[in-house]
Amino acid sequence: MLVVDDHEEFRASTRELLRAGGWDVVAEAADSTGAVAAARTLGPDLVLLDVGLAADDPGGDGIDVARTLAALPDPPVVILVSARSAASYGRRLADAPVRGFVPKAALSGQALEALLRRG
Repeated sequence: MLVVDDHEEFRASTRELLRAGGWDVVAEAADSTGAVAAARTLGPDLVLLDVGLAADDPGGDGIDVARTLAALPDPPVVILVSARSAASYGRRLADAPVRGFVPKAALSGQALEALLRRG
């Protein structure tokens, strides 16, 4: 799994939470460029991607990055996370090439597993 978020503290706590639950976190990225580079280089099966990457990120927000990842030759499964509710992203989230969405407050290995089973 690749964890992408512009907040270092969130990446660190997520890495520890998921590793404790048996998940293999192979890399982290803080921005769109790092996310796409890591996905191309490492080929993770799953990307946990923050919708609200930094506003000044030239690669756009998490939904834009999800579209870029979906165009890779062997695209990973993408699950979006955010501190905001899914409703605040509206149609953009519904149309995104992702497996699902998890609010950061509800993030757990079980929540990810439930979305992956939907596949």
